Formats: sequence, C-alpha cells, structure tokens
Amino acid sequence: MEIKSLKKLKLYGFNNLTKTLSFNMYDICYAKSPEHRQAYIEYIDEEYNSDRLARILTNVANIIGAHVLNIAKQDYDPQGASVTMLVSEDQETDTSATELINSTEPLPSTVVAHLDKSHITVHTYPETHPNKGISTFRADIDVSTCGKISPLAALNYLMTSFSSDIAIIDYRVRGFTRDLNGKKFFIDHKINSIQNYLTNEKKELYQMIDVNVYQENIFHTKMILKDFDLDNYLFGMAKKELLPNEKRKIKQRLIKEMGEIFHGKNIPKVKLN
Repeated sequence: MEIKSLKKLKLYGFNNLTKTLSFNMYDICYAKSPEHRQAYIEYIDEEYNSDRLARILTNVANIIGAHVLNIAKQDYDPQGASVTMLVSEDQETDTSATELINSTEPLPSTVVAHLDKSHITVHTYPETHPNKGISTFRADIDVSTCGKISPLAALNYLMTSFSSDIAIIDYRVRGFTRDLNGKKFFIDHKINSIQNYLTNEKKELYQMIDVNVYQENIFHTKMILKDFDLDNYLFGMAKKELLPNEKRKIKQRLIKEMGEIFHGKNIPKVKLN
C-alpha cells in the first residue's frame, strides 16, 4: 500500500519522526472438551511458534524497506511466544535476516543502543476458558519506525498473516523533524484514518469503527468480521455433530465473547432466537 507523503521536504539531519503501528489481533473458537482445548493450544503454539513469527516479522521489515539489525525470539512454557526485531532505515550490517533467525547465539549486551532507531515485536497469548469452552488466541504486534519508512505499508500483510476475527489497531506519529530553516513538522504524510491503508477486499470483510484524535496524530480502528459461520469457530468438531440447542448456546457464547473483546467491556448475555 503506497503511503501518501506530503510535499518532499529538505530536512536538517535525520527524520526524527517516530511512527508506531500497534495491533491486538484475536482468533476465537469453541473447543468442547478439555482434550480439544489442549489440542487447540498445541495447534496455536505450533502454528505461531517463534520461528514462524520471526519469518513474518522479517517479511514486515522487507515490506516497509527496513534493514534487520538483530532478532531475539523465545517460546514459552506452557504456551506463547515472543520475537523482537531491531531494524534501521540504513544498511548497517552484512548479516542477513535468515542468518539472524537461525542463529542460536545470544544477543550482544549493546543491543539496547539500537532502540533509538526502529523495532518490530510480537507476543502471543493463547488461552482457554476452563468451563465455557471458549478459546482465544491474541497476538500483540508493534511496528515502530524512525525516518522515511512507514509501518503502514505492512498493514494488509499483517492482517492476512494472522487471519483475525477481531483486530484493534492503533497508529501514532510522535516527535518532530525540522526542515533546513528550522521549521518543525509533526507528521510527514497524509492520513485521516487507518482504514485508508486497507485494501477494499479487507474492508468488505470487516465492520469497522474509528476513534481518531487528529490534533495529536493518533488514529484508532477496531475491526470485527461481518460474517459468522459457526463451522469456522469450532475446533475438533463440526456443527452437523451438534444438536440444535447446543448450536444455539455455543453461538451465543461466541458472539458474547467477540462482542466483549470488540467493545472492550463486559456485556449482558445475548439472547438468540
């Protein structure tokens, strides 16, 4: 997705604007038995292990035109994974991203010195409800860049990579840069909504709500899938295996769960006909 820039500026030194794109992405399902719920956790842990997450973040770096400086990755017991990738706009090292992903060497102690440039992180949180059968997978992703590169270019790729039922997205531009005359610029591209950078295909799939603070260069979009097919939310079973009353109750629980995540608050029980 092309980022619409303002008229090209002649800057004094480096572009010091920091652009941060943050996601909370959610996958929701119903797993009836304890065995199904454990199988769901194991499936998610395998599908989104730290190696695969590192490959996704490497693709993000390539899409936005960033150069990978370092990668740290970790799988957790009993579940979940994290990857942190430090990147820069300039070519500062000959080490390839593939070499970094496959490396087993510890990170150098001076790695924090790179944090004044740019970074990409992801943390995953698979969990299940012990009684209601609801299971959720949450991935928190942050893409923070300095300079000309923009995280918005990776928006659609990240949406596709995690195939989310719900996405809560924040974008913020912080700091300022100066032109040759010393005039400050607090943003260097045109934007009035994160939705501007989504493909039409993505827009058709989701119901979306914006909460934007234009004066502060803060943009917030919530997205939830429009279509609900119970078969897409069952793990280890199909809806044809369920009795009509079971289907109704499970659908009720799933819709309530998704509604609470989307709105960020508990809601009364939903009654379905």
